[in-house]
Amino acid sequence: MQIPLSLSYLLPFFRPEVIPQASFNISRPDNVAAYWGQNSYGNAFPGQPSKWQQTLDSYCQDDSIDIIPIAFLTQFTTPPSINLANSCTGPYFPGTQLLNCAFMATQIKKCQSKGKTILLSLGGATGGPAFKNDADAKKFADQIWNLFLGGTSKTRPFGSAVLDGVDLDIEAGSPTGLGAFVNQIRSRAKGQKKKYFVTAAPQCVYPDFYLGKALDTVSFDAVFVQFYNNPCGLDQYGKSGWNFERWDRWARTTSINKKVKIFIGAPASSTSAGRGYVNATRLATIAKETRKKYPSFGGIMLWDVSQAVANKQFNVVIKKALKKN
Repeated sequence: MQIPLSLSYLLPFFRPEVIPQASFNISRPDNVAAYWGQNSYGNAFPGQPSKWQQTLDSYCQDDSIDIIPIAFLTQFTTPPSINLANSCTGPYFPGTQLLNCAFMATQIKKCQSKGKTILLSLGGATGGPAFKNDADAKKFADQIWNLFLGGTSKTRPFGSAVLDGVDLDIEAGSPTGLGAFVNQIRSRAKGQKKKYFVTAAPQCVYPDFYLGKALDTVSFDAVFVQFYNNPCGLDQYGKSGWNFERWDRWARTTSINKKVKIFIGAPASSTSAGRGYVNATRLATIAKETRKKYPSFGGIMLWDVSQAVANKQFNVVIKKALKKN
């Protein structure tokens, strides 16, 4: 069933409603980030495509998750395209391939009212930018600002909801212009009453091929390092392959923002990734030891929330463990 357009779409521009973060604190070492939007568990078991990815706000009912990147914006075009699996399949804004998911505005605002930080994640395994130069990247940043953040547009995919920032999960395309993109988002956000965050999700192999230069040259608030599907993943903890120390050193010595937080990116179940899954007890131990040793430790990132909930509320178990440390 398609959601009918409300009368607000007849106005020249959306007037976004800014919802400030109620309680989120990026400086804490016990935050949990969990991606939503790709129905990862449903894709692992195609016979149950709608059971495991519930509405966004259904994952905001307790304090087990602090940050939810909505995944993904996959096409870096004008206008761009987003893919939210089974959660929003249409309609499209006329003449575009941009989904109209304005019904999600209520869900997003409900999560924000509970202190959740909701980001837009750009990229994913199959999506990536192809900016010609920095000027091209800045223009795209302006578009993202108007469509999803504090700007105005006739075609805002989430209607009047204002997201809390962007996440760069760049695994394809080109690294050109990513630093300029971030700086333009920062420029737009400067002086705003609302705090906007910029995060990244590089592979654990250092330096990351796509994000390495941007990470070194512009300011990020948090980095969700993917310690899975890589030779430096969680399955290598305690061995020579494990390299959180290298990311902590980057945070303290190279990062423009010396207060940047490094998250351990982890699969939320054995079906989340091809390599790197460890059970909740093991992950809690790794988190505890890492937190004590490295000052940049910010918490755990999970791929993804549908997998976590299906895996005996993995997110709840991990959050409780982080609070005890």
